[in-house]
Formats: sequence, structure tokens, C-alpha cells
Amino acid sequence: MFGRNSSDIGIDLGTCNTLIYIRGKGIVINEPSVVAVERGTKKVLAVGTDAKNMLWKTPGNIIAIRPMRDGVIADLESTEKMIRYFISKVLPRYRFIKPRMVIGIPSCITEVERRAVEESAYKAGAREVKVIEESLAAAIGADIPIFEPAGHMICDIGGGTTEISVISLGGMVVTNAIRLGGDEFDEAIIKHVRSVHNLIIGEQTAERLKIEIGNASPDKTIEKVEIKGTDAITGLPRRLEIDSVEVREALKDPIVQIIDEIKSTLGQTPPELAADIVERGIVMTGGGSLLKGFPKLISKETGVPVILAEHPLDCVALGAGKFFENAKGFDNTRNIYENLNG
Repeated sequence: MFGRNSSDIGIDLGTCNTLIYIRGKGIVINEPSVVAVERGTKKVLAVGTDAKNMLWKTPGNIIAIRPMRDGVIADLESTEKMIRYFISKVLPRYRFIKPRMVIGIPSCITEVERRAVEESAYKAGAREVKVIEESLAAAIGADIPIFEPAGHMICDIGGGTTEISVISLGGMVVTNAIRLGGDEFDEAIIKHVRSVHNLIIGEQTAERLKIEIGNASPDKTIEKVEIKGTDAITGLPRRLEIDSVEVREALKDPIVQIIDEIKSTLGQTPPELAADIVERGIVMTGGGSLLKGFPKLISKETGVPVILAEHPLDCVALGAGKFFENAKGFDNTRNIYENLNG
């Protein structure tokens, strides 16, 4: 009865954005992971897009918080309020049966951080909570046939973490994760603009630069964008025109770190599975994979084809939401492992 009547909810609890998938409805929430609260009372004033617009612009009595940092919960209370708010938007407030929730988490988080995710979901009203590694969820969401006896590599670049995994028979054979993602791209741009031009810019300006003219490999055309910020010497507002070549130089270090991690994961992959990956390619998901020229650069550096998933931003939420549909496949996989191990 519970399975037929309860709502299965998949959540991508991201550093930058929270996505919620409901079985039968698809992605119903895709909003920034930001909560605005009243100082002192901690009363929630805004969540999601409305709260993000308040970041760095609030008066003294309002605090805009990003409760997720590097892919994990930094503020448990605000995270619970955020999840509760989003779910109340898409499900009736009073339900006889509470929903089942599946949440995508980075594989690099600690057991304490994992329990914090589960606790926040239960407090937000879940009847049952499952956590699934983001790369496994992303692979399901990208329609990769993970239960085949063949190697599939996925690279999920989120806001706070990058996870690279080799999956076969429904399990992760090799997985590596680093606490580096889209946020570090933004920080690299902020540092570059300040050190080279003595101009202080905010996170939203850096994110706009990354999205509009950010690139990982040289392009035929050089694009330019005008930005505004505060002069680090005079303290006065100033305009600056910056081009795509300069942005690419600013992003060089985090890009190199991600490519090195992909190479390391390929080096740890068993030969037979590596042969499958050379044939099938690396699938990229997450917002960071949308950086212009990034798949092309990874393919050039590794010698392996790289495919961008059809809906890279949605894959983790889609995969988490489809977890219960694939539960039988995971059970069969466990039986295979048990038989192999005697």
C-alpha cells in the first residue's frame, strides 16, 4: 500500500542548486540552495530564487545563508527548513502517507555528514530515507545501463564536488571525489580579477562571467563582457571589460585538477573495464560539465571519447528519483556478488 500510494521523491541536494524529482511528475523544483532568515529569531523569510537575490544585499536584520558547502550540510537547521519548504510547494501539506526520499550525496563525505543528510530529510517529513552516491545517481539519470557486466565511466561536476566513477554490474568499481566544483571556478575568477586588475567582484558577477564567456579550451572567437565592481585601491565603483581568453586562464588551475583526477581514476581501472570505457566513452554530468570546451579538452587529454549527458543538470535528481524503480536491479547485483564470494 505504501509503495503504491506514497510519493517517491529524488533530491539532488546541491551546493548551488536543489533539484527535486517526483515519480510521475519529473523535475518539479530547481532552485538555488539559499535560505534567508531573520537574525535572532531564525524565522525563514525566503527560500530558493527569492533568497538568492538577497545574497550580499540584505540589511542587518536579515541573513541569507547557503546551508550547503562543498556538497555537504554546513547548517543542519537551515537545510531542514529548505527541504521542508520545497516539498510543501509540490506536495499537499497534509498527507496520510509520508513520502519516501532518495538523496544524492558525494562519495567523499564522512559518516557523520551522511547521517546529517538523513536526519534533515526525516525532520522535513520523510517516511523512509535512502542515500545514494551522486555518480551512481547521475548514471541512472543519464540512462546508462549500469547493471550490464561492462565498464561505464561517469564524471559528475557539481557546485562543490567533482566525482568520477567507473560503474559495472550496478556497483562502483573505482570512485574518486574531490571537493572542487563550480564554486571553485567562481572563486578562481574572483581571485584573478582582483590580482590582475585590482577589482573586487562578487560571486554572482563571477558566475555570470563563467556562464557567458567561460571556456576550457581555445575558441575561434574571443568574446568580451563588461563587469562592474569595487576598485581595491580607491574603494570606488569601477567598470572593466574582460575577455574569454583571460577567463580561461583564470580557470586553468581547477580545470587541471579535475583532469588529473580523471586520469588517476582511469589509471586505477581494471584493464577489461578500461577497454569498455575507451569504446563507450566518459559521460559528463553536472553544471560544471557545461563549461564551454570542457568535454573536448578532457577527450584530448585522456584520449577517450567524452559524451555530455542529455540533461546534465538534472541527472542526479532523476537518478535518485528512479532509485526505487531500479531497486530490483540492485538486489540482483547483491545476489551476484554474494554468489561470487561464496
